[in-house]
Amino acid sequence: MTAPDHGATAHVRLAEVTRGAVVESVHYGSVAVVDAAGRLLYSAGDPRFPTMTRSALKPLQAMPFVAAGGIERFGYTPAEVALLCASHAGEPRHVAAVAGMLARAGCTADELQCGTHAPGFYEVRGEVPPQPPYSPLAHNCSGKHSGMLAYCVHCGLPKDSYLAFDHPLQQAIRASVAHFTGTPESALAAGIDGCSAPNYAVPLAGLALAYARLASVDDDPAFGRAPRILADAMTAHPEMVSGEGRNDLAYMRTGRGDWVAKIGAEGVQAIGVRSRGWGIAVKVVDGAKRGLHPATVAVLDELGLLDAGQRAELAPWREPAVRNYRGIVTGQVRPAVVLERAAP
Repeated sequence: MTAPDHGATAHVRLAEVTRGAVVESVHYGSVAVVDAAGRLLYSAGDPRFPTMTRSALKPLQAMPFVAAGGIERFGYTPAEVALLCASHAGEPRHVAAVAGMLARAGCTADELQCGTHAPGFYEVRGEVPPQPPYSPLAHNCSGKHSGMLAYCVHCGLPKDSYLAFDHPLQQAIRASVAHFTGTPESALAAGIDGCSAPNYAVPLAGLALAYARLASVDDDPAFGRAPRILADAMTAHPEMVSGEGRNDLAYMRTGRGDWVAKIGAEGVQAIGVRSRGWGIAVKVVDGAKRGLHPATVAVLDELGLLDAGQRAELAPWREPAVRNYRGIVTGQVRPAVVLERAAP
């Protein structure tokens, strides 16, 4: 079967990079805004663009564990529940919390199959990390993986193969992804994420739908209170989902509990707006975070979700300065996205 052509012509300008008064580079992509029924409300570019969800998938990957009563079984706190959905920065509080989650489930760090990398907080601080080896506890996905191991313990499943595509845990996750994104399991395009867990591509509007449903105040017909439990934990403890100086923490703090935000690698951002029942999904097609953050803030503003104070809080993310190696400002990254209202 020939893959559909989703080239750059389907996308639109989301952000521009200037040098002096010249537009030096352009980031293209697409945006989808939907309600909890899946109705497209606003868009830019191609809202049906098949998008690998990457870490924006994490709340859906945690859903089976929460719905099965795993939180109650192991006594996880709301801050630890937030870590189930995290791309954390490997800060000491993150590492300690993941270690505690594993211990209460009778698991160890050696059982984590996420791999290792330098803790992300070094990059945020502009510091050079120490030389490896690094602990898997500091991997940004260790909270997700600890929840996967805990699910296996809770359900009496083998732990050594918990990332296998046909493992019952991964089957349950696929059912969750299909349910929340409105995508049949047979239509989910599978891949392997950076942390070695299965990941899925869905239409961009499907990712937006998942976050509209995650942000819903109503019980889900299939997963009960699980979406609300996860959304409450994420908005109450965004520092555990993200980390100091990082975008999801900034968004959820600025949203004052109304926005459930999760970034994904390769230019993906998803946000659920609880007061509106909306889901927002942004994809920068070249994968650059540099273009993602200005576009996302501009979308929030175009949707009327920012007051003057919130606009000021997110200004550094909307139009960050570009500096050279001497610290001289040479330009800026600025949003270029324009949303179109969907036809009724």
